[in-house]
Amino acid sequence: MTRYGFCGLKVIAGFTAALAFSTLLAFAQTDKPPPSPRKGIVIWDVPAFDALPDDENGRLARYGRSIIEATYAHIGPAAANPAARYAGNNLACANCHLHAGLKKFGLPLVAASADYPAYSSRTGTVSSIFDRVNQCLKRSMNGRPMPRDERPMQAILAYLDVLSTHIPPDATIIGAGAGAMPELDRAADLSRGAAVYARTCADCHRRDGLGVRRNEALPNMGYAIPPLWGPASFNDGAGTARLITLANFVHDNMPNGTSWIAPTLAPEDAWDVAAFVLSQPRPQLAGIERDFPDLLLKPVDAGYPPYADSFSVEQHRFGPFAPIRAEIARLRETRGEVPNPNR
Repeated sequence: MTRYGFCGLKVIAGFTAALAFSTLLAFAQTDKPPPSPRKGIVIWDVPAFDALPDDENGRLARYGRSIIEATYAHIGPAAANPAARYAGNNLACANCHLHAGLKKFGLPLVAASADYPAYSSRTGTVSSIFDRVNQCLKRSMNGRPMPRDERPMQAILAYLDVLSTHIPPDATIIGAGAGAMPELDRAADLSRGAAVYARTCADCHRRDGLGVRRNEALPNMGYAIPPLWGPASFNDGAGTARLITLANFVHDNMPNGTSWIAPTLAPEDAWDVAAFVLSQPRPQLAGIERDFPDLLLKPVDAGYPPYADSFSVEQHRFGPFAPIRAEIARLRETRGEVPNPNR
């Protein structure tokens, strides 16, 4: 991907398009951005958490940071308090939202709170940031919703609020989402992706994709290297279960330590290896067929039916996506909306 200098850094060619992604995508969201246009681009200005006052809000926000970094220990399936076991796996939020949500193009959480409430095309309702956190618990963490009055939920929301302290509601941030590299004009190649995985990813995530626990006898200690598939990974309703999101994330962040400024993988390799990962078995979310009341608002790479168009599940999962977009645009002009029959 071509990159250009900007304020002493290098940014993705066509960076204006990348910046137009709302933090809905940054939050691994599969939904359409809110209808109101973004008006400004802001530089990150995140308060120093360790310098927050030693009051209830400061302590709550720091607790929230701990939950993001070590979710498994606080609300995972082996957490000390059985009533607090809201996550269904031993992943951490920071496995996807890198550096606790503070890495550019690493699905940052900076500005997530400022973007809500917002319309969610996945539910057909206006969602709050509380709703969005619970969607992550349900999908990425393969768990269950947490009540608003639970202290871990209050802590997560306090953490996100602090991250958004200096972000206006009508602004977007530099480095939102996972990036936006050019798409392939072919379907992603699973065989080629398997070879890329064996060469580039297997040393860390293991050849079986099941990751590396910190302590096999103590699951509440989480993973040193997270699983990419299998029963302990994110389910098929997660934002990272979509090829466009995962491929861009891989390109700009993997192998671990890679920066979007100097990616290791070629775009073609990132598309193919992400497709290989998503072709592997993972938990299935019950009721997923009810997502997106208007099927014309369903992302082209959502890997599960029903669809407004007649393209195959395989093409929705692995591309190419341009023909699907063209058909969706035609249907939008001729029909306006396509109701989900499962609603």
